[in-house]
Amino acid sequence: MPAITVDDILVLPRLPELDPAGTAFRPVRRLTTAQQGFEGEGFPVRRAFAGVLPTELDPFVHMDHIGEVEQAPGEPMGTPWHPHRGFETVTYLIDGAVEHQDSNGGGGEISDGDTQWMTAGSGILHIEKPPERLVRSGGVFHGVQLWVNLPRAKKMSPPRYQDIRGKHAGLVTTPDGGALIRVIAGEIAGHTGPGVTHTPITVAHLTIEPGAQVDLPWDPAHSALVYALAGHGTVGVESRPIQEGRLAVLGSGDALRLTADRIQESRSPKLELFVLGGRPIREPVFQYGPFVMNTREEVQQAFEDYQAGRLGVIPAQRLPHTS
Repeated sequence: MPAITVDDILVLPRLPELDPAGTAFRPVRRLTTAQQGFEGEGFPVRRAFAGVLPTELDPFVHMDHIGEVEQAPGEPMGTPWHPHRGFETVTYLIDGAVEHQDSNGGGGEISDGDTQWMTAGSGILHIEKPPERLVRSGGVFHGVQLWVNLPRAKKMSPPRYQDIRGKHAGLVTTPDGGALIRVIAGEIAGHTGPGVTHTPITVAHLTIEPGAQVDLPWDPAHSALVYALAGHGTVGVESRPIQEGRLAVLGSGDALRLTADRIQESRSPKLELFVLGGRPIREPVFQYGPFVMNTREEVQQAFEDYQAGRLGVIPAQRLPHTS
């Protein structure tokens, strides 16, 4: 898995050792299995949040797990131009490459370990697609796209684009060096990620060695979700099993316990987890298609604005390839 790594994990800063007697480890409230689906022009995804109550996801709305899939030449597909309003899209790519272009002038190419963070806000048009060279050659694609809700007061914020290189993620390990933690946004035990957020949230990618355990400090005011990208392990002090495509929703507390099974499959030699949470917004959510607002009337207005061209104009010039 080619997301950002380090040659010597022991040179990284380390999480504090937690005293089990004085730590409130979060219990697992719910375990779900992602549903298979298709997105854009027909590429396969797992709907990671299927079957979870919106109140348990807050401040998140939706997440697709893309791959891991190897596509033949001509098979890689993206999305056509489409609108968004009222939330943010966060695309974290572990393997492969994706180009982004939007009507606000944002754009670029991301690859192994990079993140595109687009605030749709008041409205934007964008397109995501594999670079032409990967369409010709085919290749492996693996990543996630997360939808982050915006509070009512910020839903009509100006659109914004953040191009976050994987090398800028906050890197930290455990006291015994048994895991690599990449902080993409937010903060874990004082270690911060580069993503700029509208409300307090934390997003991280953990790679846990077989048999290793991570006691991860977590803001007690935040929600907590753990999604398995690959591998096998357990979540919580109750050791609930988790594997690729499963999501754990955790209850209250100030730390998460995550453990990798000692024996892993050869194709997934380590436990790969996407861990996220944030301060709940606790406002009504009305989502329809590409719009996430507070009321049906606001979504209807978003459709009317899109049809009237008020959410942006598709640029005449195509996005040049970048490296």
